[in-house]
Amino acid sequence: MRYVLGVVLLSIFALGLGVLIPRPFLASTPGPVAAAAGSPSPESTRTVLLLSTEIHTDLALPASPDVVARFSFMAADGLDPSQPGVSYIIAGWGGRSFYIETPRWADLKPGPVFNALTYDRSVMHMALGGGIDQNHPTVTEIELDEASFERVLQGVLASFTLDSAGERIVVPGAQYGEYDLFYEAEGLFNALAGCNVWTAATLRQAGLRTGWWTPLPGLLSLSLKLHNPRLGL
Repeated sequence: MRYVLGVVLLSIFALGLGVLIPRPFLASTPGPVAAAAGSPSPESTRTVLLLSTEIHTDLALPASPDVVARFSFMAADGLDPSQPGVSYIIAGWGGRSFYIETPRWADLKPGPVFNALTYDRSVMHMALGGGIDQNHPTVTEIELDEASFERVLQGVLASFTLDSAGERIVVPGAQYGEYDLFYEAEGLFNALAGCNVWTAATLRQAGLRTGWWTPLPGLLSLSLKLHNPRLGL
């Protein structure tokens, strides 16, 4: 029991430090991220939404014409981001087995869980979304200037694996429904370097500071609020 208690306390301590210690440790001055709460004019900013579930985070990118053009490759795979009614292009990174085979908790199986806790190949999950309630508690609104927003786009696009012709590789037959697809992705997945760590790294490319290690959505959201007070998150 003492051993188990020690492991639990050590895990809590590690998670606490992962949130409290900022990454990068020193903030850039001046930062590239726009101040929030309407400080600059709306024309000078772009809004990215952080979407959270109990264990996973996605990034929702506005489906403006320039962003749609960057993801137009999906149309050839049957997912056209320019179709009517699309307000967001939603991107997430995760473990291949667990991500593809567990669209709902009712679909949970031992094999994908084991792969997620050890290591697995990774995939990108791309989805099209309509209107999203930005006041919902699982949604975090992040205002970025144009340069920072561009780096987020570059980070997402760089996460796709390319074939010899430089094309993204769709995973055949892998989708939850009519408005999503899975693609082969860069990097290996495990519980220590999972989807939320990818999301944090992508946001750091935009100049945001996150906790040093944020394996859970709540930890990532908390660290964003803690280390980016001028954003008013």
